[in-house]
Amino acid sequence: MTQQQPILELKNVVSAYGRIKALKGISLKVFPGEIVTIIGANGAGKSTTLMTICNVVHAVEGDIYYEGKRINDVASDLLPPMGLCQVPEGRRIFPRLSVMENLDMGAFFRTDASGIKDDIERVFELFPKLKERRKQLGGTLSGGEQQMLAMGRALMSRPKVLLLDEPSMGLAPLLVQQIFDIVKMINEQGVTVVLVEQNANLALQCARRGYVLETGSVVMEDEASKLLTNPDIRKAYLGE
Repeated sequence: MTQQQPILELKNVVSAYGRIKALKGISLKVFPGEIVTIIGANGAGKSTTLMTICNVVHAVEGDIYYEGKRINDVASDLLPPMGLCQVPEGRRIFPRLSVMENLDMGAFFRTDASGIKDDIERVFELFPKLKERRKQLGGTLSGGEQQMLAMGRALMSRPKVLLLDEPSMGLAPLLVQQIFDIVKMINEQGVTVVLVEQNANLALQCARRGYVLETGSVVMEDEASKLLTNPDIRKAYLGE
């Protein structure tokens, strides 16, 4: 039986802010159709991992492969048309544009008008609140609605791999569960998800596999269900 190839792979990746190494040779694999989560304490390098994949932070050593192609030197704005899209920490929507205009920005490189229309309807099915507020300015939405808009905008690029950075940050508990339910629905629709999340408990419940980062290094990797019951992980990251 042929072994499945990873859709995304990092091999011994080092990245730095000036002289400070943020990632110290991390390796990880993401296979098509998975939800893979990266957990760890603040400053462990979780967000830096996603930014390095997208070439916002440059890898100074190692290799990043997407669909078998090395993408270290691919400009970050060329990755969404290739199917690799990030929802950054802090949402970063366009506050002075309407919900509809924000969604259109997610499809800026596409020319298939009927497909774009279909995808807007798909986003509205996932996020009915956005349909209600489609003419409203992004900056006037609540935190939860802005997170939905950031995710919806990313989906407009028709990603094969969606990188989600702290989607639950600053949200009320009820909304957090809703966002995670939607992450699962997006995954069930065929999108591979890499999830960086402070709420390790929910992230591991949602994911198939997980990586644990400490000060820029992978210290553990396993099936998410096994990490969830690991006493060391429960003590360090799940508040036990």
